[in-house]
Amino acid sequence: MFTNNHDYTPAQLLVLGYLAVIITGTILLMIPAATTQSGGLDIISALFTATSATCVTGLIVVNTSTAFTVFGQLVIMILIQIGGLGLMTMSTMVAFIIGKKISLKERLLIQEDLNQFKISGLVALVRYVLIVTFVIEGIGALILFLRLLKDYSFWKAFYYAIFHAISAFNNAGFDLFGNSLEGFTGDIFINLAVIFLIILGGLGFAVLAELYNKRDIKKTSLQTKIVITISLILIIVGFISFLALEYNNELTMGNLSFGEKTLSALFLSVTPRTAGFNTIPTGSLKSSTLFLVIVLMFIGASPGSTGGGIKTTTFGVLLITVWSMITGKRDIEIFKRQLENEIIFKALSITILSLMLVVLVTMILTVSEGMDFLPVFFETVSAFGTVGLSTGITSALSSFGRLMITITMFAGRVGPLTLALAFAERKRSGVYHYPKEKIMVG
Repeated sequence: MFTNNHDYTPAQLLVLGYLAVIITGTILLMIPAATTQSGGLDIISALFTATSATCVTGLIVVNTSTAFTVFGQLVIMILIQIGGLGLMTMSTMVAFIIGKKISLKERLLIQEDLNQFKISGLVALVRYVLIVTFVIEGIGALILFLRLLKDYSFWKAFYYAIFHAISAFNNAGFDLFGNSLEGFTGDIFINLAVIFLIILGGLGFAVLAELYNKRDIKKTSLQTKIVITISLILIIVGFISFLALEYNNELTMGNLSFGEKTLSALFLSVTPRTAGFNTIPTGSLKSSTLFLVIVLMFIGASPGSTGGGIKTTTFGVLLITVWSMITGKRDIEIFKRQLENEIIFKALSITILSLMLVVLVTMILTVSEGMDFLPVFFETVSAFGTVGLSTGITSALSSFGRLMITITMFAGRVGPLTLALAFAERKRSGVYHYPKEKIMVG
């Protein structure tokens, strides 16, 4: 594990670590044996794909099923697993295997990577993360395997099941079918298995551990209560809205049965939470639907999960803060607990930095690519939220456009605040304070 230089902060080491994984993946994907095309993949396409896999995004500039050999697909699958679980989780697993002890510096890195409050119990949490991941992916793969046996040979069904179980649980969205899951729009087994994997992967490992140990949401921490509450609200609101908006759209749900429409709406409400799979054509969705998908992609999954976005808890803190201002409360309270000011400032910082990044990249791409605003905005938020949904413009992006989306995916996976902290010089608070003065806002 890379902890030799003690001058680096945990944030800086994480950024460097993920960059090292992406560069390694890029080199491997450029090897001629990794692709079906002669001469191998060009560096921009390889970098884009490696970043998309490591950042568990799922945006592609070449078709994963046809452009890559089994070797190339396995490289992508390994990058997805590393990126989804977190660099330090995978490094700790290697340390477990070789019998190496985890140092304090490495525990600080794990704390930063898994977004945890305390340094105590981190090694035990990593063990739990690894066990839970392989168990859930194994169950998902088994369900997918049994269903895919109807259409494919034993070994192809086995391979496809493992690949898509890993891709779904890690909220990556890479597929080997060539058109995501559009060929399984009404397939209840495929849909529910992938939904099950996406939701569990997006809740966060600490939340899963607490739910398993306590099995009563009333006894869980504030973190778990907010994650479960916001996740359920977003899924329900998304489901009802998508069903209503796309019900008569002949290009998406219009020609489906009511049961298939219900299943499609449910899938569409879950997948923007950074998963990237789609069962109906994303490019054919109404503008109103696309905008709602953008909102869900921006919010994303939960802290310490395999997903991206500003996170459900950040969104929850913002909602609670606004509600407290409206109702005239001085304290920010929820579930009979008071939030610290530091948490509120952090939530605001993450949201503002994320909005600044999305706005900047969208403006640059609308100029450089000469495309309509909504598809570019959608693509940018999808990259930031490490979602992977696209209206179909990804492969049409210029080399510069692909680099901008690559940077956005990386910033979304590492986290805009972590990235800012990695480059910013931390200053200690002074022993003195300036006089307070009010300004008018709003």
